[in-house]
Amino acid sequence: MAIRLLVIEDDEEIADFVSRGLREEGFLVEVATDGLDGWHALKSASWDVVVLDWWLPGQDGMTLLQRFRQMNQTTPVLFLTARDAVEQRVQGLNAGADDYLCKPFDFAELAARVQALLRRRPGSIRTRLEYQDVAMDLATQRVERAGQPLDLTAKEQALLLFFLRHPGEVLSRTRIYEHVWQEAFDGLSNTLEVHVMELRRKLEAHGPRLIHTVRGRGYVFGETPPLLRPEKP
Repeated sequence: MAIRLLVIEDDEEIADFVSRGLREEGFLVEVATDGLDGWHALKSASWDVVVLDWWLPGQDGMTLLQRFRQMNQTTPVLFLTARDAVEQRVQGLNAGADDYLCKPFDFAELAARVQALLRRRPGSIRTRLEYQDVAMDLATQRVERAGQPLDLTAKEQALLLFFLRHPGEVLSRTRIYEHVWQEAFDGLSNTLEVHVMELRRKLEAHGPRLIHTVRGRGYVFGETPPLLRPEKP
């Protein structure tokens, strides 16, 4: 099961920046842009971490947090806000926030804090994906094959994550690109092919090929699919 994050932030630029970055880290992310939508999302689905702005139209973040905790919800909540006075941070933490990050912020710190919150509840979510000898830990961002660590870029890791979630499926280039890059597929671009080639190189340094090209259809991750095997006489 993928790790699901909810970002409640009314500033569209910040919301887009945070959500894109977290998706590149391998998480499934949904965004609510006001307090009312945020409350509906909080009560209607299960989340692994919530990133919550304090100032929101409709209902402010403090109200949402208090109502959420009154439902006996223990999901970690990270307050993301421009309020940086000590008494305000104390107020947020006393209301039930698990962590506090002030704007402006560095995304690397935000990602590290989200990962730390995930590590605090190891029994409640699955943070490790595996296929044969390939493993990815979503909380620590460690990727390895045959016990050897792989040094992947953020896009290569997001690409591998998508493959790990769909082993044995024929995945079209359009589907892969739109999921990993979060934008419409440009059939004239070779961006996807370049990233697949580099990911293959790093994976095959420690084992046989796992990413197979299906001519005219896309890619398959896993064992060589029957449609690529030579027919038996």
